[in-house]
Amino acid sequence: AGRSHGWWCREDDEGCSLMGFRGDDSPVTGGGISEKGRFSYGFASCAGKRASMEDFYETRVDDVDGETVGLFGVFDGHGGARAAEYVKKHLFSNLIKHPKFMTDTKAAIAETFNHTDSEFLKADSSHTRDAGSTASTAILVGGRLVVANVGDSRAVVSKGGKAIAVSRDHKPDQTDERQRIEEAGGFVMWAGIVIRPKKLPTSPCACY
Repeated sequence: AGRSHGWWCREDDEGCSLMGFRGDDSPVTGGGISEKGRFSYGFASCAGKRASMEDFYETRVDDVDGETVGLFGVFDGHGGARAAEYVKKHLFSNLIKHPKFMTDTKAAIAETFNHTDSEFLKADSSHTRDAGSTASTAILVGGRLVVANVGDSRAVVSKGGKAIAVSRDHKPDQTDERQRIEEAGGFVMWAGIVIRPKKLPTSPCACY
């Protein structure tokens, strides 16, 4: 938390935009166009009311096996900036190196989220385990758009002036998520706050 970020991506031949940002107050903006002009993308970053900065975003276009790939993400940190910054730096690099990235993108994303989570815990072992991050991501591979998220940062598709949610909010008051938390040794208070024992690591995929 502390600032609000977002990204959008437009397929120029379809006139469809993908948006995932919230905010106000003089945003810092930027963007680009893919090499062959197939799609354009942009981002916006707005200062919030908090003095500290815990949120990050990432927009990048890569060539993978001769295919132009767009990778876009918003990472809403809490408990400090370490987790969100780590995810920004490593998540997409880990993803495009995954052997199944082009053939089974969905499986590659799930495995990469878990791998990046584990690597963050190893890298952050000298710090207190109180930092975490949501992740709202969109991966454009050829004509396929794959959206994946951890936590409650939401992605929507805007078409014809209407916003359509393309991600499911990932919250601890959901039955399946509450069960996962409890099986990991934590519990959920009535107000929806996740409380975890001090000896149990808190990680980007574990707490939000």
